[in-house]
Amino acid sequence: MFSNTLDNYAHSNKYNDLNTYFKVLFGILTMLMSLISTSPVVPLIIALFMSVLIIFGAKVSYKFYLKFFFFPFSFGLITFIFMAIFFGVGVHILEFGIFNLAVTADGFNLGLLVFARMLGGFACLAFLALTTPMTELFSVLRLIKIPQIVLEIAMLMYRYIFVFLDEAINMYHTQETRLGYSSLKKSFKSMGMLGSNLFIRTWMKGEQAYIAMESRCYDGSIRTVKKQGSIKTIGTRNLVLLVLFELVLIMGVYFTGSFRIF
Repeated sequence: MFSNTLDNYAHSNKYNDLNTYFKVLFGILTMLMSLISTSPVVPLIIALFMSVLIIFGAKVSYKFYLKFFFFPFSFGLITFIFMAIFFGVGVHILEFGIFNLAVTADGFNLGLLVFARMLGGFACLAFLALTTPMTELFSVLRLIKIPQIVLEIAMLMYRYIFVFLDEAINMYHTQETRLGYSSLKKSFKSMGMLGSNLFIRTWMKGEQAYIAMESRCYDGSIRTVKKQGSIKTIGTRNLVLLVLFELVLIMGVYFTGSFRIF
């Protein structure tokens, strides 16, 4: 199952023993470099570098990672196409000949920049999601004084995503064993039934989970178990490598700031 696979990789990857604070600091700083870049060069390099770390460093299956990356890549590509056509003014670099639609130089460069930033930012988030268990991320957020109510909501949302997916997949397999998807007509009917009953089933599962929490003395605060370690235990070598890497990115942002394809 996709959700279990994501969580399994977060607990069993090669970077799981790396200091959590270091991974969070590395991911956030690199994401900021992607966002402040005024050219697509640095964000694309960040996306490629993070992908290499995830696949070859953390040993995450490349097939799973490509599936994980497919949806944001598709959304970013659609955004790039629309921005290239409908945003920007100036010289037309491509005309379609219908409805006066054309790709302008400004629109193309702006769309490519947004597309690159999306890939770079998502690659940084993917690095954190696939190498760090969510309980450890919540511990870091608690350390930096994120409001408790926000953390509680985030943890419950994370838990109920899995409840929702579990119910959806169980219902789908049950319908499948009863030949609910043997034809196009039956498939539409089965999907309609699944969608109409999924919310109710998930709601009931959520109520059962809440009752189970209350029976275990839930007082409105969820405790998380974190690994031993702190910012002080990151290590001098890792800190030096982090600073050098971010300095290289800053130099890249500076020297490629005026880069444009058109």
